[in-house]
Amino acid sequence: MNASKRLVIIGAGFACALAIVGVSVLGWYATRPGPMDFVARGGVASTPNMNSATGTPADFKDQDIISRGRYLTAAADCQACHTVQGGKPFAGGRPFATPFGTLYSPNITSDASTGIGHWSDSDFLTALHRGVGRGGKRLYPAFPYASYTYLSDADSLAIKAYLFSLTPAVGTAPENTLRFPFNQRWLMSFWSLLFNPSRRFEPVTTQSVEWNRGAYLVEGLGHCGECHTSRNKFQGLDNKLKFSGSLVDGWNAYNITADPQSGLGAWSDVQLEQYLATGHAQGRGTAGGPMAEVVELSLSHLTPSDIHATATYLRSVPPIKSANSPPVRDTTAAAQPVLKVSVGDQRDLGQKIFGQACVGCHTWSGHNTLLIRSQLTGSRAVNDPSGLNAAQMVMYGTASQNSDGTLVMPGFASTYSNEEIAAVVNYATERFGVARSTLAPSQIQSMRLSR
Repeated sequence: MNASKRLVIIGAGFACALAIVGVSVLGWYATRPGPMDFVARGGVASTPNMNSATGTPADFKDQDIISRGRYLTAAADCQACHTVQGGKPFAGGRPFATPFGTLYSPNITSDASTGIGHWSDSDFLTALHRGVGRGGKRLYPAFPYASYTYLSDADSLAIKAYLFSLTPAVGTAPENTLRFPFNQRWLMSFWSLLFNPSRRFEPVTTQSVEWNRGAYLVEGLGHCGECHTSRNKFQGLDNKLKFSGSLVDGWNAYNITADPQSGLGAWSDVQLEQYLATGHAQGRGTAGGPMAEVVELSLSHLTPSDIHATATYLRSVPPIKSANSPPVRDTTAAAQPVLKVSVGDQRDLGQKIFGQACVGCHTWSGHNTLLIRSQLTGSRAVNDPSGLNAAQMVMYGTASQNSDGTLVMPGFASTYSNEEIAAVVNYATERFGVARSTLAPSQIQSMRLSR
């Protein structure tokens, strides 16, 4: 579960607690769209097996409960949030800075004193489905229980079985430092009332078995909407804008609807499935930031059939055009234009930094046939006029490694100044993207302070 990409929802319960007394909120609650209400009627006439969407895919060979749990835990991306950098997997302690204070992920190993070793099956199911921990402790919705509520009991308990099969790790997370009233967990009950459907996944019988499997992966296990769907004023998912993109933790989580300009509509099936499975697709660039982490710890562990099912479901999401995401520039031409720069201006500085630090991997054309993951042309980040994701990548790189152990993208935050980083990002977006970004040194400084 990748909670760092969803930290803005941590104050949701408090806003809801203040608003729930209003008749307007209750009226909205009665008519709000649900997570899967976007689904078009019709589709493939079939009667899916009720168990075909849940569990592990048919081509998954190891079917004992521990193996199934390992697979499902990866699909649910649990390790990302519950592992502090350099720490033991699932032992918790990863800090998440928010405007309301700092939140720390808990230990979910089977250690009896600091983890969940005393949790019963019922405790575990209640946490995943209702957002209530052992002893009635309300959980913050940075833990995406509003998505995990779709998981079947059998799949949830397989995850528990896998976690309990691991060597227990002692690890006590620091106390959260949320200020009042954000430290009042009981207020989460109001948020859950409004935004947690609290029901298990039910196949849509007018859709194919493959589509339903993809729906279970995307809506439940993968909880993709938690990042790629914007929030309403109560910080619940705004499903009228489902999957049309959102700003999360300083990164743009891009549009993944079927819109051909700002979404995935122009991607081929091969490109989409390659990107999901490997974090890179020819002509579409390479994943960075939180998405790279999702690929590394979760999507890359899925079977080809589950990757295909995920893509099938995403293809069915109705297109929504994002005004701030222009169409990606045509990259069929091998040569990129040489920018005319004046000595001393920001373009000159950007070109100079690009020549020093970037051209060795990315080349002046933005495409290196020897290092295909360094491709800039076609990348949504480079074609994003805000320049936010490109700047984050320049500053902090990625933890992903090449086959020889070298970083796919090193970080340059300590090497270059705010002015130099802004200049090189603005240069790259103009040279390889659809429009020049206009990042200022002050924005780069703000990114540094938010880490």
